[in-house]
Amino acid sequence: MRIGVLEDDLTQQGMYKLWFDTARYGCACYGTAEAFERALGQENFDLLIIDWMLPDSTGEVVLKRVRERLGWNVAVIFITARESETDIVNALRSGADDYLVKPPKYQELLARIESLSRRIKPPALLQIGQYEINQASHQIRFRGEEVELTNREFGLACYMFQNPGKLLSRTHLLEKLWGLNANVDTRTIDTHVSRIRRKLSIMPANGWEIIPVYGFGYRIEKIEIPVT
Repeated sequence: MRIGVLEDDLTQQGMYKLWFDTARYGCACYGTAEAFERALGQENFDLLIIDWMLPDSTGEVVLKRVRERLGWNVAVIFITARESETDIVNALRSGADDYLVKPPKYQELLARIESLSRRIKPPALLQIGQYEINQASHQIRFRGEEVELTNREFGLACYMFQNPGKLLSRTHLLEKLWGLNANVDTRTIDTHVSRIRRKLSIMPANGWEIIPVYGFGYRIEKIEIPVT
């Protein structure tokens, strides 16, 4: 799991990084709403932690932008010193999935993250155009025929299909599929992308295209096939 944190206090940032590193979660911290929102356009996160009081905005405003931009595909926890019932209600109604009052407790925060991660898991069977993805059996069928993939190839294909149009960095994909401390070169991602493109016949004629972004990563796009 990769977590994005919007918190302007450097001590709090250090605490989150230590906690999530111990829990083997990826973590990136940002001190301003501007930097945080810029990162959302470049990176992918499974869960966001947002503080209310910020130097250049408010957490409530940022949360509304997150929901407009990413929908409900990412979980959001508000962690703030504001503890009135009105503040909590406003945050939840604005789109927060959970709310914690500072200072957060380590075990409680991890338990809430685990609970949210169970709720946001995608369905076991996905139908994406001509591709049927079975996450329970780790199988992908193309036009009804099962395609033989390694576990990593399956994980990469599945993750890309679940994030159409999003720019996925090589570093993020490595962390997602190999883990935070994997001693693997980023060129491994290029090799695996090439393999799934070939094995799954991912091409515009079949409704999808994997687009390389020089020096960064990849983006998979849905291609509209004209009706003849």
